[in-house]
Amino acid sequence: MAAVRKENIIYLNMTDQSVEVRPFPAAWKLLGGRALTARIMLEQGRPEADPLGPDNVLVIAPGILSGTSAPTSGRLSVGCKSPLTNGIKESNAGGNPGQHLMKLGVRAIIVTGQPADRNRRYGLEITAAGARVLPADEYKGLWNYPTCAKLLANYPKTASAISIGPAGELMLRGASVACTDQSKNRHPARHAARGGPGAVMGSKCLKWIAIDPGHTKALTAADDKAFTTLSKSFAKSYLASQTYQMFKFGTSSVVPIANMLYTFPYKNRTEGRNPEFEKLDGANIVKSFETRGGGMHNCMNGCIVRCSNIVNDKDGNYLTSALEFETLTLLGSSCAINDWEAVGALDRLCDEVGLDTIETGAAIAVLMDSGGMQWGDAAGAKRLLEGIAQGDETALMIGNGAAYVGEKRKHGRVPVVKGQALPAWDPRPLKAAGVTYASSAMGADHTAGLVIDPKIGGAEAAQASRNMQIACAVTDSSGFCMFLSVNLDQVREFYTHFLGEQVSREQILDVGWQCLQDEWEFNRRAGFTQADDDLPDCMRNEGVGPDGSMKFDVSAADIQSAKQPPVVSDALFSLGASG
Repeated sequence: MAAVRKENIIYLNMTDQSVEVRPFPAAWKLLGGRALTARIMLEQGRPEADPLGPDNVLVIAPGILSGTSAPTSGRLSVGCKSPLTNGIKESNAGGNPGQHLMKLGVRAIIVTGQPADRNRRYGLEITAAGARVLPADEYKGLWNYPTCAKLLANYPKTASAISIGPAGELMLRGASVACTDQSKNRHPARHAARGGPGAVMGSKCLKWIAIDPGHTKALTAADDKAFTTLSKSFAKSYLASQTYQMFKFGTSSVVPIANMLYTFPYKNRTEGRNPEFEKLDGANIVKSFETRGGGMHNCMNGCIVRCSNIVNDKDGNYLTSALEFETLTLLGSSCAINDWEAVGALDRLCDEVGLDTIETGAAIAVLMDSGGMQWGDAAGAKRLLEGIAQGDETALMIGNGAAYVGEKRKHGRVPVVKGQALPAWDPRPLKAAGVTYASSAMGADHTAGLVIDPKIGGAEAAQASRNMQIACAVTDSSGFCMFLSVNLDQVREFYTHFLGEQVSREQILDVGWQCLQDEWEFNRRAGFTQADDDLPDCMRNEGVGPDGSMKFDVSAADIQSAKQPPVVSDALFSLGASG
């Protein structure tokens, strides 16, 4: 068993299942989460590697403030070369694993290699005593919920887990990595989903990671008094803010607003409004709490946002958590499945088999649009997801994502960027969001820098996108949840007290800007060019809104301007992340 030390990196070589623990480089002290995964991928990964081959690197890294008393600060980044985009990808998840890793001093887990016997399954155990690889063949093929229930029965209540479902084991390009939440039953309901990181974990035959910090206390800041005072004042301000009220009942509550803005895609984005949007409104979920139970909860320890809804079925039994806006849009409206309960059941199945709900919904919508399935066929969609584990051919096609379905069906209307499906927020009414999808190294991903402002376009939209991409990169590196809308100056102040040394505006800006540059450079080495920084023709040529007047019309030159260094201003440092 390799001993775990304070501030370290665990190197796991799956070729021989060896574990090595190395000290965390002092030069990386300001890097955590996404910025750390980007740096490791660029310096230790191979951009030209087969994403599902032994040379790809899987990086799991908590944010810098994970494990501290800072509110809602336990998020975890999972980075790799994506099998979906063939470029760099970071996916971010809540739950408790990020906090537990940081409490144990684990700044990153770097997984390399691949077993010769691909039929084997392994698990990685991390405790205060050390880290070791364990055989996990008995978990082969298990869905995420039974996997985590079986696994955590062997550990105390202080433990958490990271796992993949059958989709990951089958190396499907839309596969997610599940993290257990803060609930009593520790549900694997928080997913690092976008870009197929579960397929990379599956390619290495790593079924799960069990993390038990025991009774290790929260990390103590260098200036603990100032850090605690800041944490309390920040929490008090947030709970009195409009942002808190906005997410009081989760992201599902924005359905009516999105529909009004023509960014509630219907029938594979052929329309921007759903005529039956009320059936998918999150208000229905809130109303169900009265008769079915459920309610709002925190997905991780110390979360003050509590945006995660617990959805119960008609008999009052737990179904899923959380049923988010993105899922209601892509698995619901875009497939014309206008029933929030049906979408809830599909969401649970995606969590079980380990699939990204955005990519999966988009893939099913392309299948429907190409005539392979009837619009609104919720029962058929359920059969497809259940068929993943059985190896059903159409189900496996769906698990490989929207672009793959379009290719197999010879269907030209496929709303993807760099191979990844567009999320709910449509780039035609929201030009700055479209610039993010086009210019981000990670393809169409709203969490890379979402700007919801239908009034701006052109160069102004590009500047807004670039600034938000920086803010989101810093937030994803800190461990804070984006729903706190924390800005660069606030992160800088937390870092200053935590590290016990002044962190300047220049340093915190560099964390975000350098992260983006590392990601762009990885993609350049992987073969990407400026031609890849665009949206599909259907977003430029097909309109939504009155008379179809809303189209994505930002020029290639303006898109590229989002990759130019930012203009330093007070406004930039006060911009809160949004995703």
